[in-house]
Amino acid sequence: DGVVKIIENPDISIKELMTAIKGPDFPTAGIIKGTSGIREAYETGRGRIVVRANAEIEEEHGKQKIIVTEIPYQVNKARLIEKIAELVKDKRIVGISDLRDESDREGMRIVIEIKKDANANVILNQLYKHTQMQDTFGVIMIALVDNQPQVLNLKQILVHYLDFQEDVIRRRTRFDLDKALARAHILEGLRIALDHIDEVINLIRSSKTAEQARNGLMEKFGLSEKQAQAILDMRLQRLTGLEREKIENEYNE
Repeated sequence: DGVVKIIENPDISIKELMTAIKGPDFPTAGIIKGTSGIREAYETGRGRIVVRANAEIEEEHGKQKIIVTEIPYQVNKARLIEKIAELVKDKRIVGISDLRDESDREGMRIVIEIKKDANANVILNQLYKHTQMQDTFGVIMIALVDNQPQVLNLKQILVHYLDFQEDVIRRRTRFDLDKALARAHILEGLRIALDHIDEVINLIRSSKTAEQARNGLMEKFGLSEKQAQAILDMRLQRLTGLEREKIENEYNE
């Protein structure tokens, strides 16, 4: 969507681009806290984004528990669990009765059971404060521009991306066109050969060398070296069996 917007309006502001590109999509998900870090990164190419674990408080049989299903990017789950256990052991966080990892193929699930007399919301805030359940992710939007590393803002990245895509399309189209023109050139020679098939065959058969035959075709029928060589590369029986309609159809394509 952001690319489409900048194509439609090359003078678009970064603020307007942010209506389409709202923020980074981290592989481990998580919740981005506030937009100031994103805005700074998009405007300058550098920023610090605060990311929180996705945690919900559930209640079962009169007891509360905190369920963590997503953690900040690049945070190690095992070390996070160890840190929580360490805080409980040192009594820096009180009110947690059990801690276990129930993650499986379906996804992450860290279960933090809360004692009956404790407040789950208070404990959750303590976890955000003292562990990597809330972490800061540093953003540096660096890219190679003309083989030189540069820090780019959001709009500059999109402009360079579009320039690159345009260059790829131009080079690919040029390659396809050159290939088609080269084939058309050969087909033009084959059409000439068809128009004078008996003369062509006689000239080839009477020539002592391939070079003599090639030069003869070029001189007699005004063919290029590539056209003459293409005719010589074909066996005589195939040359006599050339179908005009097939060549005409390919040429007209």
